[in-house]
Amino acid sequence: MPAIYPDLADRVVLITGGASGIGEAIVRRFAAQKSVVTFVDIQAERGRALSDELNRAGGRVHFAAVDITDTPKLQKAIADFGAALGPVSVLVNNAAHDERHATESVTPDYWDDRIAVNLKHQFFAAQAVLAGMKASGGGSIINFGSTSWMIGQGGMAVYTAAKSAVLGLTRSLARDYGPFNIRVNAIAPGWIMTERQIEKWLTPASETELMARQCLKRRLLPNEIASFALFLASDDASACTNQHYIVDGGWV
Repeated sequence: MPAIYPDLADRVVLITGGASGIGEAIVRRFAAQKSVVTFVDIQAERGRALSDELNRAGGRVHFAAVDITDTPKLQKAIADFGAALGPVSVLVNNAAHDERHATESVTPDYWDDRIAVNLKHQFFAAQAVLAGMKASGGGSIINFGSTSWMIGQGGMAVYTAAKSAVLGLTRSLARDYGPFNIRVNAIAPGWIMTERQIEKWLTPASETELMARQCLKRRLLPNEIASFALFLASDDASACTNQHYIVDGGWV
């Protein structure tokens, strides 16, 4: 049975990129904890369907269709959630997009877009929840990195640059927010078999390489990342901050 964290009940949780993949798994798991779940995603139809499904099952789930690269709209959505539901206690900066790109084809505009998708929103979401967390006596922020830069993956230099920067962002925010009892940690997932990863990138050859490199000789699933996010959000992780946790089946 999945762990239940009683302290997560009734907490307001915000998840970016929550309509699919790892984000969807996190939304579902927080809803099962009886948290007040808010999430944003650019996938409007899928986000509404997920929130409707969970609310029919008794959840308290609220969705806003937001392009996270539009910082003012992201800030407004967070403010609106806070005004309606109370201050965010847990922020999960999950949203990202691991689009492959050849170095020769990267333009300044493409660089800026990829940084916005994979890094910039994490800072501004963390900034937006700070006042509410301070007023309520603390909180937990969970940023999502990646093991891609650790293993030296090619073909996505802007993505790996952004994801490596998540570690520096996390450590700085942990230092700045710590005096307010706000914990800031990062999760670096390995190759997690979301629907998108299976459809776009998984091949017999790549899976053979994966099984050779991972210590665990099986596919890793979104729920396994969600489980770790729940732990970091909970009071069971009350002494955990300023850390970067690798959850990759033992590849790195």
